Amino acid sequence: MVPEQLRYTAEHEWVAAESGRARVGITHYAQEALGDIVFLQLPEVGAEVAAGDSVGEVESTKSVSEIYAPLAGRVSAVNEAAAGGPEVLNSDPYGEGWLFEIELADAAAVEGLLDATGYRKLTDA
Repeated sequence: MVPEQLRYTAEHEWVAAESGRARVGITHYAQEALGDIVFLQLPEVGAEVAAGDSVGEVESTKSVSEIYAPLAGRVSAVNEAAAGGPEVLNSDPYGEGWLFEIELADAAAVEGLLDATGYRKLTDA
């Protein structure tokens, strides 16, 4: 399950970019590998982030994984509903299970991320 309209990172995050903003979440592949997600730590709204910065954590019954900023910019929103009910990342990773949004420093940087074909090759999905 790799939606065509999204971009992806090698760290198994998806990015939906529009009008200089990017919504970020973890992929179906990532949530499946993690197992039951029980805790979510999200970045602070207003935080300036660089691509590759660790900005939070996803904790599951199996492990704790870092969340990375896929692109540089300022965190403009976080999904409080997901923080309060992290199991939504398992049930709806591409919808209600989004993590945070970034006002992009460089909207063109999205083009440097993997497309759906590239992500499928990475995961053999």
